Amino acid sequence: MAHNPSHPLYQRQRSPTGAELDAIAWLSLLEPRASEKAAAAILVGDAQPGDMVCRLGRPVTFWFGVVSGLLKMSSGDPRGHAMTFTGIPPGAWFGEGTVLKREPYRYHIEALRASVVAGLPVDTFHWLLDHSIAFNRFVMNQLNERLAQFIAARENDRLDNPEQRVAHSLAALFNPVLYPSVGSVLRITQQELAYLVGLSRQRVNEALARLQANGCVALEYGGLRVLDLDALRRGGV
Repeated sequence: MAHNPSHPLYQRQRSPTGAELDAIAWLSLLEPRASEKAAAAILVGDAQPGDMVCRLGRPVTFWFGVVSGLLKMSSGDPRGHAMTFTGIPPGAWFGEGTVLKREPYRYHIEALRASVVAGLPVDTFHWLLDHSIAFNRFVMNQLNERLAQFIAARENDRLDNPEQRVAHSLAALFNPVLYPSVGSVLRITQQELAYLVGLSRQRVNEALARLQANGCVALEYGGLRVLDLDALRRGGV
């Protein structure tokens, strides 16, 4: 995906299948000409766990989306301090603010598991802005939801209660606007959730057990089902 021939994701980039294009929900919202141009420009890459989809400070090349799998958005500094902003589940598209301004990426995007990542080239993104009212509306809604998400994430980082941190982090992953493909079931392991929340796996396990006892979630093999999203947004109460 990145314009670096030695990058493993670049070496695994390819044209999307029909099923992968069908999984990109916003394509169906566009006018026919815009939809055809976007579909023809999209590339996908098969990311392995630990692959960096993009790195902080690198020039912007694509607007990215997750066809399948799970990614993590984080930042770091020269002293080695890191902060996880959010998890990025299937159906999510992200980085529109960066692409709009054509500025370097302000975050790392890392694959937490084997994932299929889609990329729309920057120039095609701007062509769609110039020619498609539907695309403009979609991007505007994305930016509005993203702002609310990051305000909530900043507040969540200040919470000392593990149950509340896990509850708010899960609620963010079930945002129907940003992540329309998730539905009511999220395929995520407790270790992956621990990476996203910034807690140990044991603390996450304890918090999930309490959230399940409170009727907020139901733990299932390989993931969890949300039973009360409003309660999760309130911190599991």
